[in-house]
Amino acid sequence: MSITIDLTGRVAFVTGSTRGIGRAIAETLHEAGASVAILGRSAETATAVAEALGERARGFACDVTDPEAIRAAVSACEAALGPVDILVNNAGLTRDNLLLRLSEADWDEVLAANLRGAFIATQCVIKGMMKRRHGRIINITSVVGLTGNAGQSNYAASKAGLIGFTKSIAKEYAARGVLANCIAPGFIETDMTAVLPEGPRLALLESIPLGRLGAPTEIAGAVLYLASDLAGYVTGQVLVVDGGMIS
Repeated sequence: MSITIDLTGRVAFVTGSTRGIGRAIAETLHEAGASVAILGRSAETATAVAEALGERARGFACDVTDPEAIRAAVSACEAALGPVDILVNNAGLTRDNLLLRLSEADWDEVLAANLRGAFIATQCVIKGMMKRRHGRIINITSVVGLTGNAGQSNYAASKAGLIGFTKSIAKEYAARGVLANCIAPGFIETDMTAVLPEGPRLALLESIPLGRLGAPTEIAGAVLYLASDLAGYVTGQVLVVDGGMIS
């Protein structure tokens, strides 16, 4: 038996979707029939990615550290494509350092982008989802939010906070048909991991039972599942996609 996921008529808002995991998510949802808002710091880049996708895609500038920019992007998306049915909070950043060397500015910027940004975006779309009694909120956290990591106390705190946030809104809005879940990627082939020196890369691969880094499309596949009716009884969960690294 073959199963086809059809998101025709749905509108997806994907933050940080001009490259890497975010772009793969946007492309996958678009291929499944959804209309997709491409979000990035540069309006020009976001528009170029949307144009590459073609029909049912639009690009918008959105700095997720700026609440007003998020609100403006959601409004522009809904004016162009319609009410948001699927919110994917993917955008984020790192400012790594050991705790004693970590500045307050780097702490605040990471928490603003990775956690407050998701809070603001969710607030922007939740009322409409409640009224329509349907919505999917999918937050991209990290295995670091589950395990911690030396030199990443700010990043780990933001990603752990995102898990608690997701579980809380899952409980608040399940009765209104709004489902909220997290995906926790392990190490994925992106621009960030591409620059790893050979030694650390080999050590990293040895820690992953599958013996390889993940592909952005494998995270996108998990998002597609959670966005679909196949996951209609799934909420408040963390789906770990890490090749067995922390199992």
